[in-house]
Amino acid sequence: MYRTHTCGELGLGNKGEKVTLSGWVQRSRDLGGMTFTDLRDRYGITQLVFNMETNGSLCETARGLGREYVIQVSGIVAERSNKNPRLSTGEIEIIVEELKVLNASEIPPFTIEENTDGGDELRMKYRYLDLRRSNVRANIILRHKMAQATRSFLDGHGFIEVETPVLIKSTPEGARDFVVPSRLHNGDFYALPQSPQTFKQLLMVAGFDKYFQIVKCFRDEDLRADRQPEFTQIDCEMSFVEQDDILEVFEGLTKHLFKEVKGIDFEEKFPRISYSEAMNYYGSDKPDIRFGMRFTELSAIVRGKGFVVFDSAEYVGAICAEGCASYTRKQLDELTDYVKRPQIGAKGLVYARVESDGSVKSSVDKFYSPDELNEIAKEVNASPGDLILILAGDHKKTLTALGELRLEMGRRLGYRDHNSYAPLWVIDFPLLEWDEETQRYYAMHHPFTSPKSEDIEYMGSDPGRVRANAYDLVINGTEIGGGSIRIHDSSVQSLMFKTLGFTPEEAQYQFGFLLNAFRYGAPPHGGIAFGFDRLAAIFGGSDSIRDFIAFPKNNQARDTMIETPAKIKQEQLDELGIEIKKVE
Repeated sequence: MYRTHTCGELGLGNKGEKVTLSGWVQRSRDLGGMTFTDLRDRYGITQLVFNMETNGSLCETARGLGREYVIQVSGIVAERSNKNPRLSTGEIEIIVEELKVLNASEIPPFTIEENTDGGDELRMKYRYLDLRRSNVRANIILRHKMAQATRSFLDGHGFIEVETPVLIKSTPEGARDFVVPSRLHNGDFYALPQSPQTFKQLLMVAGFDKYFQIVKCFRDEDLRADRQPEFTQIDCEMSFVEQDDILEVFEGLTKHLFKEVKGIDFEEKFPRISYSEAMNYYGSDKPDIRFGMRFTELSAIVRGKGFVVFDSAEYVGAICAEGCASYTRKQLDELTDYVKRPQIGAKGLVYARVESDGSVKSSVDKFYSPDELNEIAKEVNASPGDLILILAGDHKKTLTALGELRLEMGRRLGYRDHNSYAPLWVIDFPLLEWDEETQRYYAMHHPFTSPKSEDIEYMGSDPGRVRANAYDLVINGTEIGGGSIRIHDSSVQSLMFKTLGFTPEEAQYQFGFLLNAFRYGAPPHGGIAFGFDRLAAIFGGSDSIRDFIAFPKNNQARDTMIETPAKIKQEQLDELGIEIKKVE
């Protein structure tokens, strides 16, 4: 056998045993009469000792070992004189008696260490080497543990794991599809699923009242840290349920994962806030509630004082940063520059300090009396030593900008700690959103999301007023998952399609298979999908999901390791009936 033990399991209890280990050379240290080599596998690191006095030829061979050589050694477990508490095997070492080089290695392009000298692109090109690093490997193992805990919980709650097709039909109302040409049906195309949405609803029609799968999904969209063209969801659907039933089960799943994977207990129920509350108080539908600084609207009390910025603004709002009255002019200028960045879009920043004696000093002192400034401080509940930051302008844009400013202040003040977790549910989303460019409504989630029964009457007269039976789970300012109660009534579904601008013929063409299925007794049903990559990143304390995907794409949606996307041969194009047209 190549090994009797792994490089992470030996301890003082094995002292005196003869063992065989195999793995990669992490590093070697030649001290003249002794050579020490760290041997690594996925379980850990064990120190090897080669002694020139007792076995000179073996020690000479060991001196020739390079980083990442694959070797096999046999020897005796001994107690270390200089123990290493940072290693699980740090109390022992192996006095090597036999050494075999199983495979030599070229010098790797970067050091295989936790703190490597390799940049992102280089590490992605050699991802198979990057995966040898202990911290990257730990991310993948964390993901594995989360998947196993998810399956265990859902199986224990009666869910059945069902696989759904990967080659499906392209449908509108979402991101761009990745499409796959059909050779057998020339001119026709499959699409890769953005989610198994319609299939999981069909499973409800089929009577599988509790479905799940950990499934790969695909979306052709612009990328950022928390997006990949292919990503993984924990996808679930349930029949004969209402919104509270789904939230209870999947809050339970979330608590189970925190307990099993992180050892964290959440005993209280997760808070629930409406979409409108989230936007009005945090400027985001995925608020980070690890800290306060909720918005206070000041429009009514600051207008009419001759300050044109406030007088002409649709909305004036503020946050109160506790203990920040000592901010310097340089720091305030940095904040002003921050909110004026094009991606945030504020025109400027007004501030007011509450001094130790309770008086208020502001950048707009000449427009407001001391009493009026005190009224502002009272409105935002500011105390001596606090800093009030105020933005004004268009209602929606200013809420968003104030939300970004709030997050920046939370970062600066150390409130956004990766080791702190604050889950919540955001509910009562709008059913539809208006697009100025196309002058039509689009489904905020998808066309099968159920409107709240009390709002259906507004579908014809005021569609923007209609709320959805939809919900998102948010943790630390990241949307972890979302779902909805689905439409199962054909008349409501027809009304939804009509509001979205579908003709009956278009609806039948795109979704006929589902609409036909609904004619045969569709149960009330709803579901949710968690972004598994995002959830893993939250658990692992990272801002990027790439760190938790074994072979991710870069931010241009390219895999630089296997060099894809790539051109294909003309013979393949001819067989598929495809001609490449250059896009200007």
